[in-house]
Amino acid sequence: MSNGATIQLRVDPIVKNKAAKILADLGLDLSSAVKLFLTKVINTSSIPFEISKKGTYTASQIRMMMKETEEAEKNGKRYSSAKSMLDDILSR
Repeated sequence: MSNGATIQLRVDPIVKNKAAKILADLGLDLSSAVKLFLTKVINTSSIPFEISKKGTYTASQIRMMMKETEEAEKNGKRYSSAKSMLDDILSR
């Protein structure tokens, strides 16, 4: 393999230093971590993590909530009132 291409990017120094410390604990340097990231992008043809806005749920979280809701609707207990539900919970 040749020396390869050079990638330059600007990042907040605090972010760089924090990431470098974490990566060092994992036995990696920043350059190796970026190479791993790019290789994963190639192997998966995607970004190797979910991207979402703060305060929103990811697609996998929504699927899990929908599955849990369906399970609760299918197999969950039904109560005629909040008091009967509370009585049942407290009697355990």
